[in-house]
Amino acid sequence: MFWILGVVVVFGSVAGGYLPHGEPGILFQPLEYLIILGAGIGAFLQGNPKWVITGVLANLGALIKGAPYDKKAYSELLTLMYAVFKLAKTKGMIALEPHIENPKDSALFQNFPSFTKNHHAMDFMCDYLRLMTMGTENPHEMENLMDQDLETHHHEHHAIAAAVTTLGEALPAFGIVAAVLGVIVTMGSIAEPPEVLGGLIAAALVGTFFGIFVAYGMFSPIGTNLQQYFEADGKYYECMKVGMLAHLQGYAPAVSVEFARKILYSHERPTFAEVEEACNNAPTV
Repeated sequence: MFWILGVVVVFGSVAGGYLPHGEPGILFQPLEYLIILGAGIGAFLQGNPKWVITGVLANLGALIKGAPYDKKAYSELLTLMYAVFKLAKTKGMIALEPHIENPKDSALFQNFPSFTKNHHAMDFMCDYLRLMTMGTENPHEMENLMDQDLETHHHEHHAIAAAVTTLGEALPAFGIVAAVLGVIVTMGSIAEPPEVLGGLIAAALVGTFFGIFVAYGMFSPIGTNLQQYFEADGKYYECMKVGMLAHLQGYAPAVSVEFARKILYSHERPTFAEVEEACNNAPTV
């Protein structure tokens, strides 16, 4: 929503400032655009491995989607953790085995449809609950393992966002390349009358304009947006991490969930009363 609004504002502001005084036709220079965008995409393909390139394409939808999780999603996650911890406390960790081994068919996880659709999050939770059922009891060792796991995800996401940002940083330079090539063409026509030379020089300068415009008006904001999206996504996993570590240290389910709730961003964090009510109504198996 806001990304689309931002694109409209950028294009509208630039067009609104130019069109009352400038000739719109001179901005249509497809060969300049080919040089800049083609060279930029070529450099992008050279500078990134396949998994980064596919990651960029796969995550562009995040720009329109907005924040990955809202208060409702976190309320569901906290309620799920409460139900899991309560089952483990009352019936023992071994009672979780049938649920974590086949979560898609679990009577427990099926009560939380938004979470079960998030395959990465479900795998993360089930993997560490499985370690607990296998006898992992040292919270410090578990925390270290979780931190390394999350750090790996962070680096992967950072590489994807940085690839787009780097592309944005390169486009002004390719704009200069296009402008220099335009000047070369102009110098080859130096004997032409001033009105012809003026058009050629203007066309050459469009390259500089376009490279800067798409860099700072499109690609750099996209890279920043992706980075913020990934950071918000990481908070969801951090919430699970804190809750499971608290449970591993022996806290009551309600206390473990409260630990997890407190690390959330204020604009996404459900209140204590909202979580308490949701946990009181949590389904049991």
